[in-house]
Amino acid sequence: VDSWKEMDSSRFVLILQLILLLLSVYGGKGEGQGLVYDYYDSTCPNVEDIVKREMFRIFAADATAPAAFLRFLFHDCQVQGCDASILLQSEDAELQSSRNFGIRKLEEIGRIKSILEDECPMQVSCADIVALAAREAVAISGGPFIQIPLGRKDSLTSSSQQADAHLPSPSIDDVDRFLQIFMGKGMDLKESVAIIGAHTLGGGHCRNIVNRLYDPKPTDQMDLGFQLRLRLSCPTVIPSNNVTVVPSDLTTVIFDNQYYRDAATGRGLFPIDSSISRDARTMAIVGQFAVDKIYFFQTFSSAFVKLASTGVLTGDKGEVRLDCSQVN
Repeated sequence: VDSWKEMDSSRFVLILQLILLLLSVYGGKGEGQGLVYDYYDSTCPNVEDIVKREMFRIFAADATAPAAFLRFLFHDCQVQGCDASILLQSEDAELQSSRNFGIRKLEEIGRIKSILEDECPMQVSCADIVALAAREAVAISGGPFIQIPLGRKDSLTSSSQQADAHLPSPSIDDVDRFLQIFMGKGMDLKESVAIIGAHTLGGGHCRNIVNRLYDPKPTDQMDLGFQLRLRLSCPTVIPSNNVTVVPSDLTTVIFDNQYYRDAATGRGLFPIDSSISRDARTMAIVGQFAVDKIYFFQTFSSAFVKLASTGVLTGDKGEVRLDCSQVN
């Protein structure tokens, strides 16, 4: 009798473990519900190789492109979730928001979509293409290769008002607000500090930093030499050329931990860069990432997966668009 009880007990534990595993992948109320790592194995097995190949082509022609694709993901996922709503084009779409000023490489996402339509028609969503392109942007520019689950569907709506409401201003300097944004996506404190390390790629437009240069807050501690260099690039309070971009750090086309070294010494481009280097909750984490690139990469990778799984549409929600710029 005891042996039967032990067998029943073992069987119960095994069944319970299987249930918990299935719930972690397919169920629950958390973000990323329904995404899986082998989503396209039978319907479009070459999707990741195709995206990687096209990303290499794009990056070979434009070393600054990785920053554009990483920004796509951030700006898409922070509004309605990671649903490619940023790609829809209409008079009231997200792209019309001033917070999306400078978004570029839209045509390349469309080109990749066309190639995938030839390979496996109506299978790969634009939302998954955006996520995979951002993943490759990080890896090809020297960062970690991040495995991400797939199966996102594309949204049917896009709103500039929603973008205005949910995309943080470039002038944000409130660490509380910053943490609220990313911890609200399931990240812990270290992951929230790690995800902003995406600023290591690309730069910022003069229009987004001139207030910091010419009307700084007393609490904004910027290195004087760095401030003077920025003023040379952005010499007027009202930029005469709105497309002028200044680099975010010294290695602007390489994904590394230079961002944190700069932030810790008062050479961060945006106000939030200065704030997280001085806030009691985040200062030590900035210091850790500044001296340990591997630790930053590991933490960024887990944060990236959580960001890319935010508010996704799966199953019978949403659609797979034929053209990323418009609903079917």
